[in-house]
Amino acid sequence: MASNRSGGTGPRRPLDEYRRKRDFTKSPEPAGRNTKARRPTRPARFFCVQKHLASHLHYDLRLEHNGVLLSWAVPKGPSLDPSIKRFAAQVEDHPVEYGSFEGVIPEGYGAGIVMLWDSGTWTPESPDVDAALAKGDLKFTLDGYKLKGSWVLVRTRGYGRRGEKPTGPSWLLIKHRDEWSGDLDITEFAPLSVKSGEDFPAIMAAQDPALWLTNRPAAGGATGAMLRKIIEEAAELKLAELEKSQTPARGRRARKSTS
Repeated sequence: MASNRSGGTGPRRPLDEYRRKRDFTKSPEPAGRNTKARRPTRPARFFCVQKHLASHLHYDLRLEHNGVLLSWAVPKGPSLDPSIKRFAAQVEDHPVEYGSFEGVIPEGYGAGIVMLWDSGTWTPESPDVDAALAKGDLKFTLDGYKLKGSWVLVRTRGYGRRGEKPTGPSWLLIKHRDEWSGDLDITEFAPLSVKSGEDFPAIMAAQDPALWLTNRPAAGGATGAMLRKIIEEAAELKLAELEKSQTPARGRRARKSTS
């Protein structure tokens, strides 16, 4: 039996858990191709961080490895301060195609808004990534739009939780001290998408309204209040866009009636 990344044993079945949790007839997320796990031939690989407003706001760190994106949910987002250790719950592997995804998940698992907050390449500082993951100490370098320099993921003894359910092994995401470290709050300083240059309301407004107008957030809580405000702002943006697109037609009709 092959050893899996959480330290247990069992057959490696990339993306099974990812697909089990989603209904792709309703979600615009990519299902992903069936790819065989293989050892990368290049040192630099794709990484991204997706800012995800679902049951709570969090940031999903994803590192390409063996044909999938290894994924960790980081509730408070990455910190450039080496003295700050960010909790990161390991979640199911995602397809590589997910690395460009940005949009609205209307219902079901992860329902909410996904922003491509950062992307670029990552290079392992450990010679054997699988061994480092099994040990629970993965050192790596990021070269993104917002995140750069040396980092480490260190596994703890706990598990991340969503409500009463454990989600996966608990890790800490820590920035190493280098020229890219500091006390700047990068999530506050650079809050927008690297794909669209937009914030959540514009990302939502760019979608088909049928995906989200009928799916209001649950009442109560800071997340519900945040999402309701975003929906209101998105509706205003959509209305302004529709009015702008209809104005020339009204003008042409008016000129024709007076000629």
